[in-house]
Amino acid sequence: MESVQHLRDFQVVEFRRYTVAAGARARFVRYFDTYFPEAFEQLGAMVFGQFTERGNPDRFTWLRGFHDLNARPIVNAAFYYGPLWKEHRAKVNAILPDSDDVLLLRPLHADGGITVLPAVDPVDEADGAHGIVVAQIFAVRPGDEAAFAQRAEAALARYRGTGVRSAGVLVTLDVPNNFPQLPIRGDGPWLVWLGVVRDQAMLHGGFSAAMDAVERSLAASGLLRGAPERVLMDPTPRSRLRWLDGQPAP
Repeated sequence: MESVQHLRDFQVVEFRRYTVAAGARARFVRYFDTYFPEAFEQLGAMVFGQFTERGNPDRFTWLRGFHDLNARPIVNAAFYYGPLWKEHRAKVNAILPDSDDVLLLRPLHADGGITVLPAVDPVDEADGAHGIVVAQIFAVRPGDEAAFAQRAEAALARYRGTGVRSAGVLVTLDVPNNFPQLPIRGDGPWLVWLGVVRDQAMLHGGFSAAMDAVERSLAASGLLRGAPERVLMDPTPRSRLRWLDGQPAP
């Protein structure tokens, strides 16, 4: 973890869920993993992780972070008007019919952003990233954000002792879109919890029941606009956010 001590304090996060053309997700993953993570890092942003969604073969999800709101248009302009995207955009866009399902978020607490893990080591992790990444998405009633966040933090404490590694709690960043070339959703507010488990055994060894209890409890709070959404995702081979043996518990 010492190697990523300089990669911290990303206060703006995009939770990006793409629909990929039928049968083309593996191809898109190869393009993404090969070309894009280091490109954003060189520009001062962070690709926290990228994933394929279980149960939906056309879904690809990734998390991008910026140090602050002002950095977002600067980094995005440098990338999307730059040479790398110009070279590859035709092939990528041809298999990406929808990239507009994007939540603009911030850490619930400024000192509690998404965990930045070391990049996948091509020698010591020759088989690529492992683990299962979980996102719980809660559609909060407008005006009840603070009350729900307090309830959610208390409920999420149930996950202690289940083996899951919490990767962050995010809430809606309610500001105008300062890079309108990339749409963001305006139907918030939202609260998103992220975590990582080692494997199927850990997922179903008490953690799944804990998720059920958390979702029932928060759905009964009267502070939501709809039912909680649970998304189970597999890290792509080069996803930073993954199950990393030896990682200290948060």
